Amino acid sequence: MDHTEPEPRGKPDPSRWAAKAWALLSAVRSQSPLVQCITNFVSMDLMANTLLSAGASPAMLHSVEEIPEFTPHVHALCINIGTLSSDWVPAMKAAADLACKSGRPWVLDPVAAGASGFRLKTCLELVELKPTVIRGNGSEITALSKASLASCKGVDSSHKSTDAVEAAKSLAQASGSIVAVSGAVDIITDGELVVGAHNGVAMMQRITATGCSVTALIAAFVAVDPLHAFEATALALSIFGIAAEIGMKMANGPASLRMHLIDSLHGLDEADVLSRVNITSFS
Repeated sequence: MDHTEPEPRGKPDPSRWAAKAWALLSAVRSQSPLVQCITNFVSMDLMANTLLSAGASPAMLHSVEEIPEFTPHVHALCINIGTLSSDWVPAMKAAADLACKSGRPWVLDPVAAGASGFRLKTCLELVELKPTVIRGNGSEITALSKASLASCKGVDSSHKSTDAVEAAKSLAQASGSIVAVSGAVDIITDGELVVGAHNGVAMMQRITATGCSVTALIAAFVAVDPLHAFEATALALSIFGIAAEIGMKMANGPASLRMHLIDSLHGLDEADVLSRVNITSFS
């Protein structure tokens, strides 16, 4: 894994995004980071296949009994609360705590965070365990930021990503996490800097678990470059979006896009990445 010194803070150089994207994807492919996913039943298949197609190694392990032995050895942890139940909360908390103590990055996907008091309470308790990155849609990030029960419409977003910029910045400042808001433009912030990743296609909204899967990909990217989590998060979102753009050219609808998305992520080459990465500064 990359343990180089972090670069000085400041606005990232747009000319370096594409080269960095290819470098990180190549690192994922060569290092095959082990990413533990404690996730929902709906998303397990696509998340695992996304990680495998990108070159990472998924471990869909959620038993609290196994976490003390297993989690300290992973390269990154991804926690997704989609099909949340009280039985899984202790495992989520134990894994997040161990990831922090072991110096491993971990990523939180607060699915439908504001849909119930139970979900919101669980999310807030997990945020206290210092996730490296929090990725959600506009409604989820707004709900977490405001700690409100009225901000989320199920797993779908009733807020545009650009509408949630201030909420994302506030959450990043309060939590110390990088915050990413998925949408037509994916917004990424550390509380001060804000960038937008403009890759992707609208049809992705018709495929369940694409958001969950890009969260797992973020975990893999942060695993190979933990000292630059802001950049790694933005680039994972861009790479996933590029795979969707290429896959859409061959797709007839959501089902075939799902297949071609995985194939395209697996087959991305340097020319695809260098010519398609589209990340701009918002701050």
